[in-house]
Amino acid sequence: MTPLRTGSFIRRVKDITISGTLAVAILASGIALPGCSGSEDEAHSYEETTYSKGIRSYIKEVEPGEFKITDEQSVPADQSAAIVTYLDGHVDTLSTTTAKALIDRDIRSDESSVGRHGGLSNVLLYGGMGYLLGRTMNHGYINSYRSAGESSRFYSNPNAYNRAQGAVQDVNTSRSTRVVSGRPAGGRSGFFGKRSSSSGG
Repeated sequence: MTPLRTGSFIRRVKDITISGTLAVAILASGIALPGCSGSEDEAHSYEETTYSKGIRSYIKEVEPGEFKITDEQSVPADQSAAIVTYLDGHVDTLSTTTAKALIDRDIRSDESSVGRHGGLSNVLLYGGMGYLLGRTMNHGYINSYRSAGESSRFYSNPNAYNRAQGAVQDVNTSRSTRVVSGRPAGGRSGFFGKRSSSSGG
């Protein structure tokens, strides 16, 4: 057994005594340690915005690689889609997720060309689908690209553009917002939901 010097023993006892006294003082003062307070969740609230209406966009390839929007309608939010008819006659139905992926790919590959051609990604971006995606919490960046160009030129004619504005208005009027107490379970509520949060104090 290794001999323990008296001075060393006294120092260790003193350290333990100081540590114990400090812990008691902290508890007595009511200082909340990280992760120990349950009041944060109770004081938290967030704003939830949802849209009950969405957009169904009808798009046609008019020349190889060039597309135009022929019609847009307001539909229940979960029925939103882009129906694309190609020159060879085949038809694709693009979900909102697929439409966003095409837009993002074009932005990443050549941001300077956004809005400068009639490719499918630009037609999606500047049409009702892009508007719809820009309403959601995590896709707000899409609005900054939409504001840089003139949407009407991506439609087949003025009548199609005017009908689209009516569909967009339907989406706007379907908007509802409520303040919810408690911590949000996820980043969004449904597909057309967005949340902003603030902690009460």
